[in-house]
Amino acid sequence: MLDSDTLWTALGLVLVIEGLMPFASPAGWRRMFMQVLQLEDGQIRFFGLCAILMGLGLLWFLG
Repeated sequence: MLDSDTLWTALGLVLVIEGLMPFASPAGWRRMFMQVLQLEDGQIRFFGLCAILMGLGLLWFLG
């Protein structure tokens, strides 16, 4: 079962990973967001769905 320490550890790891790109390359991060703003809603939803499915697959594989 998932305890609160594991949840907070996972959240901390997500924040570290999410912070790597803006820290390492702020200009590249800004360009990436400008490109994302040009995508249609359906394209953004597709990428979000893919991320959810990959995350669930990883959790299933590790669990």
